[in-house]
Amino acid sequence: MILAMAGWGASWVNAKVLSTYMTEYELIFFRNIFTIITLGPVLLVSKKYFHINKRSLMIAIIASIVMIAYMKCYFLGTKFGTASLGGALVTTLIPINTFLLMALFFGKKIMRKDIFALSLGAIGILTMLNVWTFKAEQIFTIQNMYFLGASVLWPTLTIVSSKITKTSPMVFTFYMYIITTVMVSVVFVDFPSINFASYDSIFWINILSLAVISTTFSTTIYFVGIEKLGTNEVSSFIFLVPFFAIILSIIFLDEEISPSIIIGTVLTIIAVKILNDIKIFKKKNSIESTN
Repeated sequence: MILAMAGWGASWVNAKVLSTYMTEYELIFFRNIFTIITLGPVLLVSKKYFHINKRSLMIAIIASIVMIAYMKCYFLGTKFGTASLGGALVTTLIPINTFLLMALFFGKKIMRKDIFALSLGAIGILTMLNVWTFKAEQIFTIQNMYFLGASVLWPTLTIVSSKITKTSPMVFTFYMYIITTVMVSVVFVDFPSINFASYDSIFWINILSLAVISTTFSTTIYFVGIEKLGTNEVSSFIFLVPFFAIILSIIFLDEEISPSIIIGTVLTIIAVKILNDIKIFKKKNSIESTN
């Protein structure tokens, strides 16, 4: 699980590097192609096969549209901004936005602790966005808007995907990648204009890392973790993603991390922990023996 979270954290670094080689739609195409190639055998080995019913297939089409919009925000936010801010801001804001969407549209009850957590999370997010500088040019930057968009689109994708019936989540994801690839290929990607000659070893290392490690490997481990450990246990590992994104951005991109990102990340992580009742340290029942 730790390696899987490192893979998700590394995806922000991969996207930053790849932004100098290609457009957001070309990124979606190449990432999905290699993900489909590597995820297919995983489904066969795990005996998930490829069955999907009509309802889930229709949901996959809707989810694919949302996925394209998310990937556009994810890629352009990282291109114009920093991988560290994207990995910290989007990753921590997603569960908060998911909770808010569930409360607004699906009647999820908001308790007092939730109000406190949301307030704490809001302070954390505002801190990461440098809102305390009171300078509009630093707050309403294009990368911040893209990151905020991504943090809303992913919860939307999650909620839409949760409506599938009698279909494995991994199989659903596989079909979503196929449909997304077809969509961007037909509508957005201009294949004759792609400069394949510019794709050097750095490009291939990052695109394969993004597809094979950050997507196929990390996603598979995540789903296996849910089956073996349970949702709450796996959720606690999500907290590692922003820290891996920050650390890897320092190592590979020489990014300077501002105190506001660190403080904001810690505050939002605490908020998410409270909001979702995630237990990071569980009390173990001790067995007392008497002589």
